[in-house]
Formats: sequence, C-alpha cells, structure tokens
Amino acid sequence: MPRLSVPAAGCLIFAFAVLPTAAAPRIAPESCQASALREERLASVSPRGELALTSGARTILDGIHWPETEPEATQAAAHLAGLWGRGLAISQRGEVDRWGRARIDAVAEPVLETDEPADLATGLVAVGLAHADAGESDVFCRTDLIKLEAEPRRDRRGIWREPVLAAGDGPALATHAGTFIIAEGRIVGVGERAERTYLDFARHAADGLTVTVTKRTWRIMRERGLTAATLRGRLARVRGRLEVRRGPILEIVSADMIEVLEGERALTR
Repeated sequence: MPRLSVPAAGCLIFAFAVLPTAAAPRIAPESCQASALREERLASVSPRGELALTSGARTILDGIHWPETEPEATQAAAHLAGLWGRGLAISQRGEVDRWGRARIDAVAEPVLETDEPADLATGLVAVGLAHADAGESDVFCRTDLIKLEAEPRRDRRGIWREPVLAAGDGPALATHAGTFIIAEGRIVGVGERAERTYLDFARHAADGLTVTVTKRTWRIMRERGLTAATLRGRLARVRGRLEVRRGPILEIVSADMIEVLEGERALTR
C-alpha cells in the first residue's frame, strides 16, 4: 500500500491530536480512547455506509447515522467516493460489531499543501448527509458532531429537507416506525421507575412520543442537572430508532441523544 508523504502523515497525526472526542468541559471516558493511528486507503463505500479499506478491513464511521432515505444515502456514498485513493489516517474505537465491522475515525490527507486534513464524519454531518448518533453505545464520543447539524438543519439541506418531527404528534410519528428519527417537543411528564425513566411528550401514549431512559443513562442525566423537576415543561430534541407499541416509543441509551433546547421557540421547520 502506498505510504503517506512525511508532511501529509504529520498533518493527519496532528489532526487526530486535536480532533474533539467529547464536548468541553466533559472528560472523554476510557471507552472513547481510540486505537493507535494507522495508514489506510479507501477502496469502496457501500450504499449503507460500509467503508471497505484496501487492507481488507470492513469499517463504518463512528458517531454518525448513515441516511436511510434516498437520494441522501447515494449522495453520502458519492461524497466519500471522492476520497478514493487518498491516504487516510484511521483510528478504531472498541471491538468490531456483530457484522465484523470496526467503528473508526478517519481523516483524509490534504490534496494541496494549503488544504486542511478532512475528517470524514465531520464532512458528512456538516453538509447534511449524516446525523450525529451514538448507535447502540451508551457513550457518545463525537459530541462535537451535534453542533455541526445546526446549519444544514436551518437550511433544510440533505437529510434535513423535511421538517423535524413533532414529538406530540403520535399518528404522524407512527408512520415512521422502525426508522431512525429526530423529534422535538415539550416534555409534559416524567415517570421515574426502578429500571427505566419515562419522558412523555403527550398525556396519552398514542398521542405522542414516549422516551424511555435506561437506569445508567438516567443517572448520568441527573449528574448533568437533568432531573424530573428540571425536564418537565422543557422543549427537547431526541433521536433514535422509533418503535410503536401502545404509542410511539424511543429508547435513549446515551444521555447525549436528548438535547434540552435553550429558550422557548417553535419546532425547527
């Protein structure tokens, strides 16, 4: 495999040294510590966001949710396809998943000396071709990506071309069963139980979203000041895979998958 030039390799190592792994002032947990850097090159990108490397490794980018809709999924693959043949600095987080894929951070070497190294996940989120997402992990290492969603969401680009879903509209939410969603609404009730806490966005289950929070995640949220008392009546944005039981329901495993929105404002449109 062709090796990166010394200047390019130095730029990439520097890029990883400064790449944020958690939003300040929080300290990144041990599970966010990535493996040592290695050099790779991109061989192909699947329609579902799997990156095949020339070494034979199968990978996916950490911290994002690949688009489930068209044309966004095709556009995201095309966006990364432009990096074929360019050197990548790869760092792996955790073990391979159930499909044998490693979760990675990846930074592409600059084309010109005046260019900056390009973080792949950052690039996709910034142009509206991926959502920030912790996936199945209870720790979200790339909280920096959430702030990058603001501009494409405001401009209705890519995956943000449709309005953010209203958490208080149960019938509309039910049509998205089985998909990854982002919804906004006001929390009208909080029910603390031994193993789960329930955040209700409507008085009745069928009328709006119910968010379930695991015991560990609820403890982390309370440490951040998000208690039953401070959440009732607050406007919040939540994300995850939607299920429909008595009504629409979404489980939050990572505390970063709920954002309490500052101020009083209407849903993002």
